[in-house]
Amino acid sequence: MKNIGFLSFGHWSPSPQSQTRSASDALLQSIDLAVAAEELGADGAYFRVHHFARQLGSPFPLLAAVGARTSRIEIGTAVIDMRYENPLYMAEDAGAADLIAGGRLQLGISRGSPEQVIDGWRYFGYVPPEGQTDADMARRHAEVFLDVLKGEGFAQPNPRPMFPNPPGMLRLEPFSEGLRDRIWWGAATNATAEWAAKLGMNLQSSTLKFDESGKPLHVQQAEQIRAYRAAWKEAGHTREPRVSVSRSIFALVDDRDRAYFGGSDSQDHFGYIEADKRAVFGRTYAAEPDVLIEQLKQDDAITEADTLLLTVPNQLGVDYNAHVIEAIVKHVAPALGWR
Repeated sequence: MKNIGFLSFGHWSPSPQSQTRSASDALLQSIDLAVAAEELGADGAYFRVHHFARQLGSPFPLLAAVGARTSRIEIGTAVIDMRYENPLYMAEDAGAADLIAGGRLQLGISRGSPEQVIDGWRYFGYVPPEGQTDADMARRHAEVFLDVLKGEGFAQPNPRPMFPNPPGMLRLEPFSEGLRDRIWWGAATNATAEWAAKLGMNLQSSTLKFDESGKPLHVQQAEQIRAYRAAWKEAGHTREPRVSVSRSIFALVDDRDRAYFGGSDSQDHFGYIEADKRAVFGRTYAAEPDVLIEQLKQDDAITEADTLLLTVPNQLGVDYNAHVIEAIVKHVAPALGWR
C-alpha cells in the first residue's frame, strides 16, 4: 500500500490557453481538485508555496478551506519556505487549519528554492544574523516552529490579564495535538535529510535534488532516504517516519494525454538551480499504462517511499487533472501493489 497524492504549484496566467487565469481561479480550482481527488480515492492534496509569483503564496487559508470541504484526504504543503516565516504566527495558523481539517495537515517545510526576486525574505523583514546564511536562518525558524508545536508553555502571563489565564506559563493557541509529528522537511541533500531525521521530521524529496554523485535522480534519492532512516534510528525516535517523493507521471489513456504528454522527455537532466550548486532534475514518466508500470518498478526512490506525490499541470483545469489522478489510481497503482 502506498499513499498517493497530488502536488500543485498553483500557477495562473492570463494567457487564453490557460484554464487558470487569475489568483481566484488558482485558489478555487485547488479546492475543487482536492474534493475531486478525495472522491477518486486519492490520499492527499499538497500545494507548493512561492512568493512574488503568480502561484500559490500564503498556504493556510487554502489549507483551511480544503479541510472544510473534505473529510478524509491528507492536506499538505511541499514546501513552505521557512526563510519567509514568522514561526510563532505560523504555528497559530497551522494549529487553526489542522483543527478545521480534523488533524489531517501534513506540512512540508524547507529552506526553499530560488525565488522570483533577490533575497525576497528581506522584504518580509528577515535578515540572517551576522556570520549566518539564509539557509541557517530557515533552519532556525524551523527549529522554533517545531518547538512551539510541542504545546508547552513558554510566555510569562500578565498578572492583570484581560481574560483569566490557565496556571503557569502560556503556550500559543489554538494548539492541535499531534501536528508536531506531521511536519516534513524538504531535503535537497543527504546532510539536510539526516538533520531532519534527528529533529524528528518526516522527509520530502522533490523532483530535483542537488547532485552529490552524478547518479540518476531516483538512485540518489534512494540513497538519501536510506541515510535519513539510518539517522532516524540512531536518534532513537519511537514512531515510524514517513517519506514522500514527487514525480511527474502521466498514464497515456486517451488522445488528450497523448497530445499533451506523448512527446515528453524521458531522461533526467543535470544543471544549475543556483550558481554554485549542480542539481539533477527528474524525468517525466509518460507512457501507456502497461509500459508505465514497468518503468515505475525500476524507480528505486518510489520503492523506498511510503508516499508518492503526483505533480499536476494545474493550468489544464480541474477536470483534466482529476483525470490524470484517476488514471494513476485506476490503471497503474493496482498493478504495482499500491492499491
